Amino acid sequence: MSFIFTAVNVAFQVYTTLLIVRILLSWFPHNPYQPVLRFIYEITEPYLMIFRRIIPPFGAVDLSPIAAFLVLDFIVRPLVFYILRLFFLNII
Repeated sequence: MSFIFTAVNVAFQVYTTLLIVRILLSWFPHNPYQPVLRFIYEITEPYLMIFRRIIPPFGAVDLSPIAAFLVLDFIVRPLVFYILRLFFLNII
């Protein structure tokens, strides 16, 4: 069970890091066709697009990543709590 907790936690941390990198990339000129950057775009775009449909850009500022982080955190916390709860109920 500890493996499941660690795997879920690491997966969400990696995805959060990819989202942060994606946001930082938008501040600098770059080649979006470079393989690593293209991978980041392909992984994060479907999730961010959900929030872009709901929250329109405010001038040149895209506020959708803030909502994306909040929802991701809202999903992760109960999920991790549930996994930990299952883990401790099986130990006791």
